[in-house]
Amino acid sequence: MASDASVVIIGAGMGGLCAAAWLAGAGVPVTVVERMAHPGGKLRTVDCGGVAVDAGPTVFTAKPVFEALFAALGENLEDHVRLVNSELLARHGWRDGSRLDLWRDGARSREAVADFAGAAEARGWDAFQAEAKRIWDALETRFMAAPATSPIGLAARFGLTGLPEMLAINPFQTMWKALGKHFRDPRLHQLYGRYATYCGASPYEATATLMLIAHLEARGVWLVEGGMHKLAEAVAALAARHGAVFRYGAHVEGIRVDGGRATGVVLSGGEVIEAGDILANCDISALADGRFGAAAARAVTGVKPAQRSLSGLVLMMTGRAEGFALDRHNVFFSDDYAREFDEIFRQKRLPSAPSVYVCAQDRGAGLRPGATERFQLIINAPATGDGQGPTLEEIEACQTATFEGLARCGLQLTPKDLVAVSPQMFEGLFPSSGGALYGRASHGWQASFRRPGSRTRLPGLWVAGGSAHPGAGVPMAALSGRLASDAILSARASIRTFRPRATAGGISTPKATTATMG
Repeated sequence: MASDASVVIIGAGMGGLCAAAWLAGAGVPVTVVERMAHPGGKLRTVDCGGVAVDAGPTVFTAKPVFEALFAALGENLEDHVRLVNSELLARHGWRDGSRLDLWRDGARSREAVADFAGAAEARGWDAFQAEAKRIWDALETRFMAAPATSPIGLAARFGLTGLPEMLAINPFQTMWKALGKHFRDPRLHQLYGRYATYCGASPYEATATLMLIAHLEARGVWLVEGGMHKLAEAVAALAARHGAVFRYGAHVEGIRVDGGRATGVVLSGGEVIEAGDILANCDISALADGRFGAAAARAVTGVKPAQRSLSGLVLMMTGRAEGFALDRHNVFFSDDYAREFDEIFRQKRLPSAPSVYVCAQDRGAGLRPGATERFQLIINAPATGDGQGPTLEEIEACQTATFEGLARCGLQLTPKDLVAVSPQMFEGLFPSSGGALYGRASHGWQASFRRPGSRTRLPGLWVAGGSAHPGAGVPMAALSGRLASDAILSARASIRTFRPRATAGGISTPKATTATMG
């Protein structure tokens, strides 16, 4: 039993954790219900022969987002998480033996590009960096850190004098075509096209606006001592210190609705936790599919299978690396990028010759690995985990092609223990997603406007997370948590001030109902 003042958060992913901390810091009673045994959602570890290997996001950017959260609650982020500034952003390799390092120091990156591809490409790199920064500056406060809006609403935020700046975000051109203005070297074209995959999109279909991701990374990458899941643990602990209650191993079976408003959650054992507001930190399609009941399903618009972002075939392993000098973050590219994305998005199958991200978790910032290291390998895959996903034979063939492709780039990986996570397994972890790891794919200029904002069509039900506005990735999920908490607090203040006014978009029912999973 809880009072109308309380908030129940379904899911302890980064969006839910940040919302819990913001709300608890504002004095709101918060209960976070999480079916897993730990906080973090996709920020988790997998056991490989008795060794914990990070199995989720591995790149930590946008540190100020988290610093602001801790500071607002009177604490210091780095008192709770040890962060090491990484001078090397990422190391890149191709099958022709070429290699390129990108650095936090822009001048050093420019010099590396000039040595790698020549003076003309370095000038193209200058122009690309300027455009990426211009897009970031235009959208940081008007879109990403602001409530969801429509194209007309975004134009209003720019104002008449700012319309040229708005059009300069290049929403109507694909990233691949826009990159062609800056780079003639196919390797650089490929390298910077990969930034579309950071939010689960194909560079051939994603809007050029996503070039802003390159600027975000250039602003800094930090290594989290102990792994990225430590960040989730730190935010959960922050929320708990300010009064939030966490219930792990608790499965929400339904959202209770009374008088057209969400009023609580029903756990699998029948327990009801009542609350004034419910914040769902899950894939938006889990709500839309009716997993929490018919009323919640009507409150949101789900993502169709054809609109899904990338899934992944993710390999966690311990073993030995030889040849290519790895750093923490490494990317190895295929010879035919167009075929790779055609196989994933059109043919809906694992790539035959994949590009591979390798996170060497015991390297970077001067770390010296032992004889056996921890690795995470990510191969992009179609989000078909709830349908005709890859067979065991197809997964094994892709793994073989992965290690063969790495060897062609000069890296020999010898696994000791290996755990593979497929799109089907991601669907099991995050139901109704099909294994998509980033919500809706950012294909076309309208995609970002179609992500749901904090408020749903059911009063009292709110959403946050990587499938909601402003987008996928750890920093964006954190921002969605803040936006959701702000929206809840604002709505409560409005109700107190204007009690007679009905909440817009409400669904009226004559009696209390329990919306259960279907």
